[in-house]
Amino acid sequence: MSGAVEPVTAAIMVVGDEILSGRTKDRNIGYIAEYLTAIGIDVCEVRVVPDIEEEIVAAVNALRARYTYVFSTGGIGPTHDDITADSIAKAFGVAIDVDPRARAMLLERIAEADLNEARLRMARIPAGAELVPNPVSKAPGFWIENVIVMAGVPTIMQAMLDEVAPKLKTGIRMLSETIPANAKEGDVGGPLRLIAQAHPDVTIGSYPFIAEDGRPNTNLVVRSRDPGKLAAAMFDVRAMVADIAMKLAP
Repeated sequence: MSGAVEPVTAAIMVVGDEILSGRTKDRNIGYIAEYLTAIGIDVCEVRVVPDIEEEIVAAVNALRARYTYVFSTGGIGPTHDDITADSIAKAFGVAIDVDPRARAMLLERIAEADLNEARLRMARIPAGAELVPNPVSKAPGFWIENVIVMAGVPTIMQAMLDEVAPKLKTGIRMLSETIPANAKEGDVGGPLRLIAQAHPDVTIGSYPFIAEDGRPNTNLVVRSRDPGKLAAAMFDVRAMVADIAMKLAP
């Protein structure tokens, strides 16, 4: 990995009718976002698209033009509705066929006699793509330009992400601190806006929740790549929280 001055950005594209219908609960978005944030890549957008070629093509072309990386999950299995690889080949305007390298990987787990037409679909790779090894079940993903295509099964996706992570360009890691306001979001909105205006290079968010005692509360999250700017903003946020506590005290 290399430390870059400019932010490195990413989008996550999840492919699958089963996600959109609710039959399958996605477990990959949060994992990928947390993983990338930890290594200095900002996830800026997430799209969930159906198993429709034109929808996948449109999404990948839009996202790859906008962000440093696009991480795609799902739709690279052996069945008829696994059309991600074909769709991405179409998006890049390249051919797709059984890749000898991918076929050899499948044979590490599947006997030659069992390598039927359906299973061979998992070895079809767009021309010019690099393979993403799959230590779990051997069927590889692939990486073409800035688009990284991984399996939808969480354990396999996680293993693939570990494989590609050392090759990714990374930026300066976003630092973050959280403090409970011990107040409703409406109580902190005004003063928090003033603090945000005073620290324009820092991102400040408020996230309401219900505390264990059943009372409404708000987490205040301050983010910055600069430790000094983060500390300065947190100083003002803590002072605000203390001031509101005094005002709300019975």
